Amino acid sequence: MSDSKSSSSRRGFLRSSSAVVALPLLESLRGRSIATTDLATAAVPPKRMVFLGMGFGVTADRWYPDVKTVGENYELPKILSPLTGHQKDLTIIQNLMHQYSADGHSGSTFWLTGANRYEIPGQSFYNTVSVDQVAAEVLGEQTRFTSIQLAAKRANEDGHGPGFSLAWNRSGKPVSGLDTPVAAFHRLFSNDTSPLAERQQRLNEQRSVLDTVLADAKSVNKKLNKTDNQKLDEYFQSVREIEVRLAKEEKWLAVDKKTPADPIEEPSESLEGFEEIRMMYDLMVAAMQVDATRVFTYRMPVNALISSLGATMTAHNMSHYSEGERRTVSQNRDTAHAMLLAEFIDKLKASKEVDGSSLFDNCSITLGTNLSSVHSLTNCPTLVTGGGAGIKHGRHLVMSDKKTPLCNLWLSLLQGSGIRADSFGDSTGRIDELFQV
Repeated sequence: MSDSKSSSSRRGFLRSSSAVVALPLLESLRGRSIATTDLATAAVPPKRMVFLGMGFGVTADRWYPDVKTVGENYELPKILSPLTGHQKDLTIIQNLMHQYSADGHSGSTFWLTGANRYEIPGQSFYNTVSVDQVAAEVLGEQTRFTSIQLAAKRANEDGHGPGFSLAWNRSGKPVSGLDTPVAAFHRLFSNDTSPLAERQQRLNEQRSVLDTVLADAKSVNKKLNKTDNQKLDEYFQSVREIEVRLAKEEKWLAVDKKTPADPIEEPSESLEGFEEIRMMYDLMVAAMQVDATRVFTYRMPVNALISSLGATMTAHNMSHYSEGERRTVSQNRDTAHAMLLAEFIDKLKASKEVDGSSLFDNCSITLGTNLSSVHSLTNCPTLVTGGGAGIKHGRHLVMSDKKTPLCNLWLSLLQGSGIRADSFGDSTGRIDELFQV
């Protein structure tokens, strides 16, 4: 192979609605680097996982296919018609739910965890690790960012404001998110131009602060009650997580972030709703192409989305639809999500990996929410696509048990993506139907 052909094969492309830009030569094909192995291993594309949270449910009597038409012989609902061209690559699953979710206002909070908020007697809130963070512990070992959390730019009136993501750490504490395309762009692609020694000094100062607070914490009277000991353990866990993050930042300190050969322009601050989501999808594709991270969550905007589609009501009011304007707004929202997802799939399919496969072939994507409609927590809307988890797509699955744990899906995606997990949350086992023809 000539050098020019070799160089071309190592390039990827970011296709947005306005431009096609070449990405840099992929380091994994030019020998060893900080985040790569040898050529034989690097030629195998990595697995990636994406979790897209819609929030506020769907138009339930229009979003799901007919329960009488299962398997391949189902008709995609009109409301999801923008996805028709990808129907053979989709799986829609019915009758999944979280048995402990009894609060219709906390759908996003427990969607990726399945936790029982009242698990600890006398405590009004409790959560556990989210499935994306379990995946990130494995898939994120070799990337600059262990995972990336994207969030809504504005509060969605569901109790969570800007920066609140779908991710929860091992202590059941929220992981903050990047709540604008601009913030995501700079986090993923902008390099710190300050001198290396100055950046190293900043890390050392942060470590010094950690050492001080850790010493203070250890000096606390050992005669603590059970509740205080639990709080102290959570504190130590938080410190350990910061230490791990600092260690990873130091590892990548002298390595520039990969950027397109023709730089991606910084997104406009004015992007909201439909265009905001579209740009976040473009940034996720670009991040996968340069292997900045392999695990994403995106808590998508709802108020801003329906506003960008011309609605004047709030997301909460829309969710209490009946016949009339509220239902129309709800349906338009659902179709907009289908349009955006179809574009996202197009871009992932168009971006080739080093072995000739596409990003889509090596990525699992879940679009869903913990609510079906209004405040109903049964039959969580669930659409899975992408080839990364080995799912046999092109089907409509209706679980025989109407209370099948949603965590069974999370366990299935983990195992299908090569992550060792015997259980997750309240799972009772993987969904074998997903992998059977």
